[in-house]
Amino acid sequence: MKTFMIDGNHFSDLEGFFTEIEKILTKNLDWKTGHNLDAYNDLLRGGFGAHKYEEPIVLKWLNYEKSKRELGDKLILRILEITLDCNHSGHNCKLELY
Repeated sequence: MKTFMIDGNHFSDLEGFFTEIEKILTKNLDWKTGHNLDAYNDLLRGGFGAHKYEEPIVLKWLNYEKSKRELGDKLILRILEITLDCNHSGHNCKLELY
């Protein structure tokens, strides 16, 4: 499985999270993705240059505890639910927290 790393030291708010995710899960796009949780779900599904559509991936989240403190429990829980596909939207993402 392809592995992608997000670093909590690279952002401190939700907009920064979206910018970081867009940077690692897209490649060679000539347009910007949406900066919202629905768009995040779509990026995990793939097809935006970094990995193929519905290709299983591993997301390693470095400095996760920092992100949790800065984003807050409610938002971080929602991000984790989307990442782990708790709503069965169709992506296959393994999450590793560091």
